[in-house]
Amino acid sequence: MAPPNDPANAIYTSPKPVKNDTVFDLSGGKLSVQNVPLLSEIPANITFRSFSSVVKSSSAPPEVFDRALSLSHKGGFLGFSQRTASDRLTTSIGKFTGRDFVSIFRFKTWWSTQWVGTSGSDIQMETQWIMLDVPEIKSYVVVIPIVDGSFRSALQPGADGHALLCAESGSFAVKAATLGAVAYVHVSDNPYTLMRDAYTAVRCHLGTFRLIEEKAPPPLVNKFGWCTWDAFYLTVEPAGIWHGVKEFAEGGLSPRFLIIDDGWQSINVDGQDPHEDAKNLVLGGTQMTARLHRFEECEKFRKYQGGSMVEGKAPPFNPKKPKMLISKAIELEMAEKARDKAVLAGVTDLTEFEIEIEKLQKELDDMYGGGADVKGSSGKSCSGCSCKTDETGMKAFTKDLRTNFKGLDDIYVWHALAGAWGGVRPGATHLKAKIVPCKLSPGLDGTMTDLAVVKIIEGSIGLVDPDQADDFYDSMHSYLAKVGITGVKVDVIHTLEYVSEDYGGRVDLAKAYYKGLSKSLNKNFNGTGLISSMQQCNDFFFLGTEQISMGRVGDDFWFQDPNGDPMGVYWLQGVHMIHCAYNSMWMGQFIQPDWDMFQSDHCCAKFHAGSRAICGGPVYVSDSLGGHDFNLLKKLVFPDGTIPKCVHFALPTRDCLFKNPLFDSKSILKIWNFNKYGGVIGAFNCQGAGWDPKEQRIKGYSECYKPLTSSVHVSNLEWDQKAEAASLAEAEEYAVYLTEAEKIVVTTKESDPISVTLQPSTFEIFSFVPIKKIGQDAKFAPIGLTNLFNSGGTIQGLVYDEFVAKIEVKGEGTFLAYSSIVPKKSYVNGVETVFLWSGDGKVQVSIPWYEECGGISNITFVY
Repeated sequence: MAPPNDPANAIYTSPKPVKNDTVFDLSGGKLSVQNVPLLSEIPANITFRSFSSVVKSSSAPPEVFDRALSLSHKGGFLGFSQRTASDRLTTSIGKFTGRDFVSIFRFKTWWSTQWVGTSGSDIQMETQWIMLDVPEIKSYVVVIPIVDGSFRSALQPGADGHALLCAESGSFAVKAATLGAVAYVHVSDNPYTLMRDAYTAVRCHLGTFRLIEEKAPPPLVNKFGWCTWDAFYLTVEPAGIWHGVKEFAEGGLSPRFLIIDDGWQSINVDGQDPHEDAKNLVLGGTQMTARLHRFEECEKFRKYQGGSMVEGKAPPFNPKKPKMLISKAIELEMAEKARDKAVLAGVTDLTEFEIEIEKLQKELDDMYGGGADVKGSSGKSCSGCSCKTDETGMKAFTKDLRTNFKGLDDIYVWHALAGAWGGVRPGATHLKAKIVPCKLSPGLDGTMTDLAVVKIIEGSIGLVDPDQADDFYDSMHSYLAKVGITGVKVDVIHTLEYVSEDYGGRVDLAKAYYKGLSKSLNKNFNGTGLISSMQQCNDFFFLGTEQISMGRVGDDFWFQDPNGDPMGVYWLQGVHMIHCAYNSMWMGQFIQPDWDMFQSDHCCAKFHAGSRAICGGPVYVSDSLGGHDFNLLKKLVFPDGTIPKCVHFALPTRDCLFKNPLFDSKSILKIWNFNKYGGVIGAFNCQGAGWDPKEQRIKGYSECYKPLTSSVHVSNLEWDQKAEAASLAEAEEYAVYLTEAEKIVVTTKESDPISVTLQPSTFEIFSFVPIKKIGQDAKFAPIGLTNLFNSGGTIQGLVYDEFVAKIEVKGEGTFLAYSSIVPKKSYVNGVETVFLWSGDGKVQVSIPWYEECGGISNITFVY
């Protein structure tokens, strides 16, 4: 669905005069901004051109292009040349030392995270952008490697403080010697405005993506949902899903969306019957060499009989069985790893390892039911789909779910960008697919070893010809839409660079696939029904987000470290939040940031819940059956399954940008956001783990896992980043509510910061609400429902008269406001109501849930 003001791909040329001057200067081997040197020892092959000299017209909407033109003097493009054409060009862009920077780099093929330093040599491989602090002019400069023709670029560390820029095509047949605009630089006195303006300029230049402001997010962004992944992994099947949704409903929180993750597809591995599904899959690693052999659901979903679970007919389901299968599968996986380690060590007699693996595999098969083929309702193998009717299979299942669980608006399913982890099986569908060996770029040598990458390389990818990308995605998605699926979670996105050698390189191959995906999204899922995942590389954002408007901004929620955990299950939890917060700096320019699911019964569940409450995206969990903390979830979700969502996306505060909140033993992560009538800051002690450049992995730093003290101030809120929040910055006083401490503090712009001490893996949320004077004596500020983490998000409307404050609030629980004096009366929905007022300024009213009003109550205080 096209958003309002869609330019219909028209090329817009501004008639307005453009400033041709620029604040940057490249001369004498130095790049300076407003006469402040940024980079030195720049080689003679580097060029700089102003934005206005490169971008003469754009397909961007007029208002977007005009904004870029008005700031054209603040940015420009770096290019370079070399004597010999190559598919991979690398050059120094200069040297810097002693200057703070924050950056984002790929630590795995799919995932990116934050890194800080002070020198070009501190940069990590596959850096996607770097922001330099320039206190000399109270400003910031960002350097963004971009796409130039058939080449994609990234930053790398160099020797002696040099920063390297590497551009690669991904095909030996695609070479160049000169790239005129391979990186973009921009300056601003505001780091958040800087990112928005810089990516606006790149958008106007490339024309291959759209900004988030140009697109609508999926409807589920305001809702609560459940994803089946951590609950079942590949053992997911209809009975388990049914009982899972039923448990939420009985707990008073019906999910408004459901994501059926990996495990529903028809996949098999090479050497097996090409028309039969692989059996008894449990963990991710076991299916990463499997390929899609049909677009319809696998047998365990195909055999579903319509009506078999409604009206109390649901068969019993053992909630312990998925965990038992997962536990046994982990044993099997560890045995396989031990064998592989022995092979690497030179062991030739593997008999003992093979016997153990065979024993564990048999035990797993027996737990599944002897490993026998799954039978359809007729007792015959149901590998074909000719027997299907509307009363069987996925269509019947989605119909029954919606019939029985009225609030379930959306049902999404998972699939990989290439179809399945191993792509599409050649000859199994009507599409042209072939097995393509995988080749990793040299830049990925500096990233973390990843089981998924190892398995994909081992099995290669069954790649559908890019000329058929349109047909490929429409074949999958049109079927899914027909059987009641409203969207897809597309995962394993960044594999195309592995297989681009014979397809014109990584840029051309990506363009073909993303074009097909976007067309199908528009046709089959209302233009918005897609969550992108495992996609955190600039290829995707520059080439794949013309239509896609939502995506993951962090690595997976890991309930435990699969490689061994030095601190139980704690250390990876803070890492997840750092991924999400800092990635949102750039990803939030393209997509609605999604902070991923978590499990409500995890020992760090509250830690995660606090961040999800103010992240500005959807809230969803991956709880196992019987593994719910409904008291915690009700601090995040309204009874109708919607959420008190912030109106922006959460970002690190300015004083955190150049810090290391993971293992410097002193920095607390602080993130800011807005509600409709106030600002919110979350402080999180994430210390205890992080990237180790030498070991090239994320590891625990147990010495950093300790209590820390920090401070919060109203100036940490970036009010100017949201037009509707700008007026909130004008208040003389603010009432600040501390969610965990349950106290109110009155503060001003001149007040000292509010100090907070946080234990490891804990947090505090600060809600800042402007104080309004009512009548002659009263000072008032509505806080919201304090039984929810984001209390301010419950306030839907606010009107002040001379002696009256009127608040529209959604939810149930205790409504809290700051009132400097005792009110004369209070009313809830027109009925006078008893309230409590205390000398410290707290006034409280109990609010029930009004179902007939959508949970909305009108509260009035009279002075």
